[in-house]
Amino acid sequence: MGVERYLLVALGGALGSLLRYGLGAWVQGSLGAGFPWSTLFVNALGSFLIGLTLRLSLEGALSGEARLFLAVGVLGGFTTFSSLSYETLALLQGGEVGKALLYAFGSLFLGLLLAFLGYRLGGALVG
Repeated sequence: MGVERYLLVALGGALGSLLRYGLGAWVQGSLGAGFPWSTLFVNALGSFLIGLTLRLSLEGALSGEARLFLAVGVLGGFTTFSSLSYETLALLQGGEVGKALLYAFGSLFLGLLLAFLGYRLGGALVG
């Protein structure tokens, strides 16, 4: 694998991380503290976009390099399972079991649903 592919992933990851930070700060500032809205939103959006990217790639609408940049780089840096795990643990340690369960299972369900919808949209876009 050439160094160019590593650079695509690195640049995409940096861009995704910056997008996560900026969008996450805006979402959390808009919706307030008390629930990890920013991570939920970013992971849900990232799930939709990974479904869309996968379908467009499978249909030949994205090159291998574009898929690598977007799926592995940008979306890999954008979404964050480690934050979801940490925030769920923090809710549990704070005695907020209901919120923790809602957040963990809601994130999983919403992520799968949006990945599916993104995949379907990709199919509709390419015909």
